Amino acid sequence: MSRTTSRRARAVAALALGAALAGCTAPQPWVKPYEREHFADPIMSFNRDPVSSVYLDHVLESREGARGATGAVGGGCGCN
Repeated sequence: MSRTTSRRARAVAALALGAALAGCTAPQPWVKPYEREHFADPIMSFNRDPVSSVYLDHVLESREGARGATGAVGGGCGCN
């Protein structure tokens, strides 16, 4: 190997090592607690019609006789 190829290989190895070590640092919270209220806005929801999806989740839970991890209230009988 020539001298420039060896230097280039060392530089690439050092860069890869530095990137690997940078991934091991402690995570910093990017969203501050006072900024989280903006993400709780209903506009940030994935579903287009949240009222309809809550109703359909309730119907599904009532028919299945079990409660999922959706946070909906009620038992398997369909009562609240």
